[in-house]
Amino acid sequence: MTTTLSAFVVPIVTIGMLWVVPTGLGLVEGPRPPGWDLLRRAWPLLALPGAVSLWLPRSGAATALAACYALATLALALQAPARLVLTLRRPPAGGAPRPPHPLRPAEIAVLTALVSPSVAGLALVAERAAYPLFGFDLDLLALTVPHFHFAGFAAALVAGLLCRAPGEGPLARGAALSVPAGTLLVLAGYFVDDWAELVGAVVLTAGMAAVAALTLRERRGLAADPVTRALLGVSALVLAATMALALWWAAGEATGVPHPTLTWMAATHGLGNALGFAVCALLAHRRLHSAGGHPLALPRTELPA
Repeated sequence: MTTTLSAFVVPIVTIGMLWVVPTGLGLVEGPRPPGWDLLRRAWPLLALPGAVSLWLPRSGAATALAACYALATLALALQAPARLVLTLRRPPAGGAPRPPHPLRPAEIAVLTALVSPSVAGLALVAERAAYPLFGFDLDLLALTVPHFHFAGFAAALVAGLLCRAPGEGPLARGAALSVPAGTLLVLAGYFVDDWAELVGAVVLTAGMAAVAALTLRERRGLAADPVTRALLGVSALVLAATMALALWWAAGEATGVPHPTLTWMAATHGLGNALGFAVCALLAHRRLHSAGGHPLALPRTELPA
């Protein structure tokens, strides 16, 4: 993207499109709406136009390529309501009575993850077209793209992975709810004011702190091999540092106290969240999944016809 942030934003978003999203989708189990498997397998190909658009100057060609990616993110977002319907219809395991609230926090987190890339896709089209969507300047639109790939998709998904039965507890449920809530509140803050965005940052930081704590617990409890343990440890420690930076920046924007610039935030918070947290966490969970760990899933049962 032709902004002062391009040196940091473009490679980060490329990784998010081509690796983070398909890797995360591979960890999602449970109800599979029509088209889910095809969409998941084809994602790298569907994301390629969007990745190419990042490296081009703002132009009609870049906008058209970004629009192709936005359509793919819309198809992914439409999986969320279809999955929600299947989740609410699915019979409880073992014939047990249906709980009063069958939609678990982990499922709320995964639904948020499925919808988040569509926000990024819309922002990417506007940024590539040099169009100030909703009056937002192009630098903010540029930063919205990685935010909703990593905070929106990756962080919500990881929060859901950490909130799975049988280890689900209040901290895990809080993480699975507050990460999506914080992401949505930050988005709402774009339209309101800096104070509303600060509220979103506080909620999101609380959720991310819970994710970091749960990740360290995961490291102690499930990770047997040293590589997985190292990946979980790095992701937790990096997340704690990057979210402290995010809270500092949001507080500075709201109150006027000295705080990092957007360029500095992209080089620290953005790069750390992308590589130190999201990539390491997803690699670790993929290794746990391959070794027989628990993916993000409700118990598999037959769905009603």
